[in-house]
Amino acid sequence: GPRTVANTLGELVEKQQLSEETVRLLRAQFSDLPCALHSWMQVAEYSLEMRQFACVLHLYHTKAYDYLRKIFPLPHPCSLTKQVFYPFVHSECISSWLSNKESAAGFSNDVFLCLQEKVERGEEAYCCCTLMIQDTSLQKQQEWDPQTQRPTGFVDLGAGVLDADEAPLASEAIIIMAVGISIPWTAPLGYFFVNSMTGHLLAQLLRHAINKLNNIGVRVLAVTSGATACGTETARALGIRIEPERIQCTFRHPPGSAHSIAYCFDIWQALQLIRNALQCFQKMEGLSDTVQWQHVVELAALQEQRVLEPCSPKSGRLGSKDSYHLKVNLATLLFSEGVADALEHLQELGLASFQNCSGTVKFVRLISHLCEVFHGRGSYRRGLKGPLLAGNYTKISHLFNEAQSFFVTLTDSRGRYIIKSKRKLGFLSFLLNAESFKWLYTNSVCSEGTPSHHLLTYAFSLDPLELFLGALQEACGSSRSPTCTVFQAAYRKLLASYNLAPGSPCSGGGALCNMTSMEVALCRWRDLTLGSIRAQYNPSHGRTPAAEYLCCSGLLLHGSALSNALTDHLLHARSVTCTAGCVAEQLASDLQCEACLASLFESAESRLRCGAVLYVKKSGGVSLPSASVYHITSILEQVLNRYSKVGDSHRKNKLWHLSLEREVFQELVGESSLFPTLTNHLLDGELCVNNHYTILIKEITRCYLNIRTSHAKHLNLKYHCGRHGLKRLKGNHLLLSPPGCCQTSQT
Repeated sequence: GPRTVANTLGELVEKQQLSEETVRLLRAQFSDLPCALHSWMQVAEYSLEMRQFACVLHLYHTKAYDYLRKIFPLPHPCSLTKQVFYPFVHSECISSWLSNKESAAGFSNDVFLCLQEKVERGEEAYCCCTLMIQDTSLQKQQEWDPQTQRPTGFVDLGAGVLDADEAPLASEAIIIMAVGISIPWTAPLGYFFVNSMTGHLLAQLLRHAINKLNNIGVRVLAVTSGATACGTETARALGIRIEPERIQCTFRHPPGSAHSIAYCFDIWQALQLIRNALQCFQKMEGLSDTVQWQHVVELAALQEQRVLEPCSPKSGRLGSKDSYHLKVNLATLLFSEGVADALEHLQELGLASFQNCSGTVKFVRLISHLCEVFHGRGSYRRGLKGPLLAGNYTKISHLFNEAQSFFVTLTDSRGRYIIKSKRKLGFLSFLLNAESFKWLYTNSVCSEGTPSHHLLTYAFSLDPLELFLGALQEACGSSRSPTCTVFQAAYRKLLASYNLAPGSPCSGGGALCNMTSMEVALCRWRDLTLGSIRAQYNPSHGRTPAAEYLCCSGLLLHGSALSNALTDHLLHARSVTCTAGCVAEQLASDLQCEACLASLFESAESRLRCGAVLYVKKSGGVSLPSASVYHITSILEQVLNRYSKVGDSHRKNKLWHLSLEREVFQELVGESSLFPTLTNHLLDGELCVNNHYTILIKEITRCYLNIRTSHAKHLNLKYHCGRHGLKRLKGNHLLLSPPGCCQTSQT
């Protein structure tokens, strides 16, 4: 009989070129499609159904599309994303079928137009970029769109909703973003509603995105995806090889051309896989060292204990009699220099649990150095943490070679190579990224005619896209997976305020997002901290209840500032110190930044810096705050004193709290001496107003105000105001001296 679309699809199933799931979707949606071949030949232009059929078939299976092009006059694949003239379709100028306006599913015409204008104006920073792709889950739900008078919630790849009765509902949204590699601009290129993801589908979407960017003069240097099963399938569909014996880190696009594009896996997900491998194997043997998971477990579980002030063995000085408490900085990342230094320090102290940990130290330090290279955050950082430059490439290349030699020799307890085991993907991801960075250095940093001779390696992680997804989640207004309708409304709202200019509030995720890219990185790495390990092995160990902080926080009288309640200035200073120490302890349970957490507590200049191990000075059971925290709380107490006449009914008002915060910031303007240990750390993130310095002041302010105004009424405090006597509070806590004048006391 005559050849039809239906029986041709059946032939493709028999030849195993199309899955039955894809065929069911095509048959359900396109049952009204002209069946006879002559019907396709006689049309003056493609109908909506014909365009949808061509797009779905091409995205789901390229070979099947090429086969059908020999039978039906389907357009050339390039015409799906490019305006091009093809005489065999009756002089039709085929528009971009996968693109739309007004934030509908598909590629965003407005964003590509904005990029094109910047390129045409000669802004070289927009001539090169990296592409990243990520999915987010959707709630399966069919809804009615009153504007289009059609049902929504179905698969939509940019050519229209596939809303047949038997068509599946969408379960994921795929988002594609372009990111600048020399300055931090980001551009969400579009999204697609799908019911199932395959590596081939993601690869096809990436190819179309590359085509569209090439058409407007933007060159794609690299592609980044998640270090997942679908991510590896996408890489292989593009032509990437990820075998220990041979790693092919680039693919050519268009196929057969001279233009190559590097491929990277997200560094955070790769780290998760390496962590999982170490935890599952417990021990990994190198050529001369043993890496043991138990060492980091013991570090995370280390209980706070009183010690003498440590001193350097090289100095020849004995430890002083000042009382310090050894405390683990739980915000420290597992694979960091801080953990490596802490393990070495505890080994030097002679603790039995940390003997023979040199192999673990070597492994942690190697992964830490690799992460610094793969996640360089700013142009102002130096060494391995800085951008990829000609000046630091030799050191980086040696590091990559060391990692290659170390990873390929690691074995489990039975002598099997880790790099060939089922836990290999994390290590292979690091090796693939290393090869890609070598290629990028050779073909971008060092090549003539490139717009920039440095690369922000942070742009090759998924962090910029995660920042956008965080803003999208805020715009959706719920922590649950959104429906297609809610997702589209949030995306439209976000895109309306979007700005491609680097450093603008909307460039990194829109004006709706309250997080910086560094905050996003810290949130993503939350599961890789010592605190996450402690919680896993000791779930009952959590933060100290607020009541315990309050009971030891000094004279907190509800409705009265300390300066009104206390006439003894020394008593007042000690009470502020105690409360500031409680603020530091409370924030230490929440902060995810290692450097910021360490800056909360008082430290002596003579003590060693031991990474994840802190030596916190204590008195009366409360940690002494750093001078900066004490100074901020003193200013806060002065502000509270001025506002002490405000009635209780207004103290719960959010505007009242905001006005207090504003007053505090006005008092602190010009305070250049605050947190001197964070000077270099501030260069790790964006040079903007909302950096870790201001965030830390905000958190201290909010925590202190919360204690002083919300919880103080629950205290039942008894005190005696004597000039020389001890001032003892309920709960047997002594008042403390300010930082710098504290003398150790016993409870």
